[in-house]
Amino acid sequence: MKVFLVGANGQIGQKLVKLLADSSEHEVTAMIRNPEQAGDHEKVGAQTTIANLEGSVEDLASAVKGHDAIIFSAGSGGSTGSDKTLLVDLDGAVKVMEAAEQSGVDRFIIVSALQAHNRENWNDKLRPYYVAKHYADKALEASKLNYTIVRPGGLLNEPGTGKVQASENLERGSIPREDVAQTVFAALTEENTFKRGFDLISGEQSISEALKNL
Repeated sequence: MKVFLVGANGQIGQKLVKLLADSSEHEVTAMIRNPEQAGDHEKVGAQTTIANLEGSVEDLASAVKGHDAIIFSAGSGGSTGSDKTLLVDLDGAVKVMEAAEQSGVDRFIIVSALQAHNRENWNDKLRPYYVAKHYADKALEASKLNYTIVRPGGLLNEPGTGKVQASENLERGSIPREDVAQTVFAALTEENTFKRGFDLISGEQSISEALKNL
């Protein structure tokens, strides 16, 4: 499967680049904003292409054309304002969805946030971020794409355990970024994740078991 990765320079994205590049099943193209970012990705066997989430849908459609799947793991980051959150986490995500539909890329996985689908459970300190994630996820659900929405809890930089809990609704919890990346990787071809979203935190099941038991 030829996978186009948006957010390749993020902490989850970097782990996904390596997982996909090391896989015998997949090829990966890492989307970057400038040529200086290409080196690290190409060292692990990824291809790169230059595109910008604040560019046009047409440019993004050209970038994703010829791929089988898109993973959207981009985020504006905690140091930016609400304006960038809207431009990247919401509008950028929707542009990539539109680009996918234009270019005939059917499979689409987005990394969201725990309980983004339930307004009552949003973190008040991160409200603009949750608004962006909520409506990006809604747009994906309304699209014609074969989507999966992965909603991880608090992200940790600890080593992954390979053990998770996945369900449509979970209480607050946390999870290593490595386990999020592994779950997204596994979801690419796990039919039980097609056309659905789920919360994800550390747990007791293997990733493959958790996805099959959704």
